[in-house]
Amino acid sequence: MKYVLVLLCALSLVGCKIIYESDESEAAIPAGQEGDDARNAARLDATFETELLPLVSDRALSIADLRAEIDIGIDIAGEAHGNRGAGQGVAWNFAVSDTGEIIDANLESSARTADVDVDGNGTPDVRLQLGPVIRGTTLRDVAPFYNFDDFRDQIEFARLARAINDRMNARLSIPESDLIGRSVSFTGAAPMRSADDALVITLTEFAVLP
Repeated sequence: MKYVLVLLCALSLVGCKIIYESDESEAAIPAGQEGDDARNAARLDATFETELLPLVSDRALSIADLRAEIDIGIDIAGEAHGNRGAGQGVAWNFAVSDTGEIIDANLESSARTADVDVDGNGTPDVRLQLGPVIRGTTLRDVAPFYNFDDFRDQIEFARLARAINDRMNARLSIPESDLIGRSVSFTGAAPMRSADDALVITLTEFAVLP
């Protein structure tokens, strides 16, 4: 914080008074739309490593366990294991963690994907988003501490989802080729509106197994 030092002194240099006056911080974040990115960066600095990643890891279900829970009822499963974003008709978001074999992969697109068989029957059960373009808002919406009411408006809330995806993509190490037939482990989150929805997972952890 900068200070302005004001010296009020008599000519005789007796009775000098020192006054400290606070200036507004030059680093203050603008309140409007122009401050969205800075506010979201500050949110992620405070929550990404300490809250979001641990939440996904701690709440993650295997794919088999998630399917079993959803077969009972998706709202029951959501209340017990998931979180919903803001708005009407939005998806439940579930944390998942499992291992499997990559059956197919699209590595040519900027939004790369890998289809993984987790139950050993030779057909894919989930799709992993490998980036660098990551679609969706599930990593924001799986976390109850990102509350829409705390944001300036829908634009700032949407920008948080993009910032999370970008930050997550930067920390993942994804091989550039030779993925088909490889065994992998993964953790992440997936949105579901119904029991029939395909599982498309946004990753928080990914590793090719030996």
